[in-house]
Amino acid sequence: MLERGSDVKHGEYPIAMLEPWQREYCGRNTPEFNRNNPILTQVGAVNDADRDFFVPNAEHPYIQKKPFSWIKGYQVGGKSLLWARWTQRWAEADFEANVRDGHGVDWPIRYADLAPWYSHVDKFVGIAGNRDGLPQMPDGEFLPAMELSAMERHMKAQIESTFPERNLVVCRTANLTQSHLGRGPCQYRSRCNRGCPYAGYFSSNSATLLAAYATGKLTIRPFSVVHSIIYDEKKERAAGVRVIDTNTLETTEFYARVILVNASTVNTSLVLLNS
Repeated sequence: MLERGSDVKHGEYPIAMLEPWQREYCGRNTPEFNRNNPILTQVGAVNDADRDFFVPNAEHPYIQKKPFSWIKGYQVGGKSLLWARWTQRWAEADFEANVRDGHGVDWPIRYADLAPWYSHVDKFVGIAGNRDGLPQMPDGEFLPAMELSAMERHMKAQIESTFPERNLVVCRTANLTQSHLGRGPCQYRSRCNRGCPYAGYFSSNSATLLAAYATGKLTIRPFSVVHSIIYDEKKERAAGVRVIDTNTLETTEFYARVILVNASTVNTSLVLLNS
């Protein structure tokens, strides 16, 4: 596995257990950091406790012709250490939207095609939620949902009794409400974006990479920026990737039968366009 950023191993999260008063600025950013990172600091989650998982604006600038905040996490695990963990499935109506409104290209698949794969992922990741029976929000393979507070239960009852067609549901979230496949459970510390030593939420570091390591077949190479995909013209297929080492600037080529490009939306497109 090639990673453009630094290595982060599960359990080695240096600030995961620190209290606010153990940080120089009690978890807040300095005015200087805010001035130097006007795009990054638009994200409320960026603070003195987790900012090492975000790329400073000066290290990867880009031109904003229209307002667009591109927030990047360059390290093993990427933004799986930082995501909000909401995991709603697309519904049948989502796959039919282009046909219904007459814009774009129709999806070549429908919900029924993906449903078994959604379930496969649910069972591995561990998704907390309720089976609400709503077609616009298909049910999954859930662990017990996080409980609503007394105020939320009252609000749910008032909304659904006054507006029967409206529903207040517990968010389906990739936080483990009970131990699952040797991970978790969630400790409800609200410090997820520091990295979780309890593996209480899904991240590549605490779940998929550990499973891959267990096979004995995984090698991770950090500090390796993928420049482009190597194309074999005789076989008419991708054959490998060309990589630049961020420390030495040397170029190396790696070859494989199957290549998965998982560089998030913008950088995946960048790699493909550069190939």
